[in-house]
Amino acid sequence: MTRSDPDSCPGVLRLHEAADGPLARIRVPGGRLSPEQLQSLAAAAVDLGDGNIELTSRGNVQLRQVRDAAALTDRLTEAGLLPSATHERVRNIIASPLSGRLGGWTDVHPLVPALDEGLRAHPRLAELPGRVLFTLDDGRGDVSGLGGDIGVHALDANTYALLLAGKDTGVRVPAAEVVDLMLAAAHGFLELRDGQWRLHEIPDGTTRLTEHLLTARNDLDASGEPLEVAPRQDIPIGWLTQDDEKVALGAGVRLGSLPARTAEFIAAVERPVFLTPWRSLVITDLDDWTAEQVVRVLAPMGLIFDANSPWLLVSACAGMPGCAKSLTDVRADVAEAVDTGRVVPSGAPQFAREGLDPAEIVATGRQHWSGCDRRCGRPKGAVTDVIATTDGYRVIPTD
Repeated sequence: MTRSDPDSCPGVLRLHEAADGPLARIRVPGGRLSPEQLQSLAAAAVDLGDGNIELTSRGNVQLRQVRDAAALTDRLTEAGLLPSATHERVRNIIASPLSGRLGGWTDVHPLVPALDEGLRAHPRLAELPGRVLFTLDDGRGDVSGLGGDIGVHALDANTYALLLAGKDTGVRVPAAEVVDLMLAAAHGFLELRDGQWRLHEIPDGTTRLTEHLLTARNDLDASGEPLEVAPRQDIPIGWLTQDDEKVALGAGVRLGSLPARTAEFIAAVERPVFLTPWRSLVITDLDDWTAEQVVRVLAPMGLIFDANSPWLLVSACAGMPGCAKSLTDVRADVAEAVDTGRVVPSGAPQFAREGLDPAEIVATGRQHWSGCDRRCGRPKGAVTDVIATTDGYRVIPTD
């Protein structure tokens, strides 16, 4: 696939003109936010946006209805959330959220700033499309299946598999070489692309980029035992006991929209927060008493600490009024479906249906509601599609 139009992914310095106003997308490498940074985002959402912080499927955040782009740039720069004017849109890095605290072969989070700094250190890498995704999986398999363009997957405490376009290449490297290899792959992607935004769009992209790397480095080979990766809906929710006996709290966020007031309360806990690619967050390094107080205060404010909540089964595009292409206020429709018990975890297999009023829809399992056939924001893996049409909703079951 060769694209004739330039990559239009928004950032802070290049806003997207959504139907409800300018939208800014802020990259958060590894999903890690300090309490001060979260507080800065909450204040910006209130002072300059619509009062909410949107979580994205790449562990980034968005602010809608931005009223003063220059003021937002200044605030984010001061908060350390905009360290580069040239490379801001290419800092799409997802890391296993619980890495280094619970499970996994090793802690991949120290690789995040090294990779981020490496990306920003090479002027040419500013040419990467804003949709290119880097993934760092600590071996549990939670992010390797998300379809990253360039990723690594820990096989033990010091050995990583190189993944390209979400597929194992057979290349294996020690931890000390991971960042350099990922940067080399990013340069190789630029060598191979012909207008494409993603590696999987390049014909034989995985094979060609692997060969490019093997040619450039004669100490590499691609003889590793093939690693199978698959999409997983691996949302860490609830009380999670860390390896050091402290507590991490996984919290779901309804349709990924976090009210600024709630974010302020989270920031006041004064602990590191990790955004996940499932539009949730993890508050880390808590003692038991503090964790109990956090749940007591934040659950009534709408954060989800129950792994069985139907809210964790649903996702949705922006819908009306945020998107001009949407045929309905899809978020209001899905919220009503959850509130009225029409989103259920399991049940009889569903059949494809069309022309449904919102109140007629009863969908089981993971489901994505879309305001049009583009299905923006649809998660990876098996998902029932609920799509708005001019004649009502169409349901396409998981198959």
